[in-house]
Amino acid sequence: MKIETVTTQTTISADRFTLRPMRRSDAGLVAHYCGDARVAEASRNIAHPYPPGAAEAMIERALDPERREDVWVMDGAGHGLSEVLGLITLTALERDQSEITYWVAPAFWKTGLASEGVAAIAAANPHGARHMFAAVFQDHPGTARVLTNCGFDYLGDAEEYCLARKTVRPTWTYMMKLAA
Repeated sequence: MKIETVTTQTTISADRFTLRPMRRSDAGLVAHYCGDARVAEASRNIAHPYPPGAAEAMIERALDPERREDVWVMDGAGHGLSEVLGLITLTALERDQSEITYWVAPAFWKTGLASEGVAAIAAANPHGARHMFAAVFQDHPGTARVLTNCGFDYLGDAEEYCLARKTVRPTWTYMMKLAA
């Protein structure tokens, strides 16, 4: 029997799912969803095609006690939904700031799950940040609506590299002030 290491990352409750740390058993569904071009092309750092072993490597990084970012699985199993609905990542930045990134499996798009997850992370503020930032590709306005629905303010335009598209893409940048 193999015992998994318990991380110090918090579990956060939402209405329709629980945000929990990643587990090694998440690899199959994470690989399945990250292998979808629609998910990869909306993300900065998901390659397409998704390489074998990439999900396992992501999970090992997420479980590392020395990690720089926390990754939560949107787990709907306790509410009659899939065990993996998507992922939300919070990266600690300098000066009491964090950056949030997220994706939801295409089967659950336009259901409000992304807004619910982002709002839950912002309310919990597990990094104790004063400001939370996010950037989304401009050709994904639904992802931007998630941020504005959750109280993020538009800061401006920028550009970021998209690994799946192998090119720089225009982005919208957002920020939310938090009560740390």
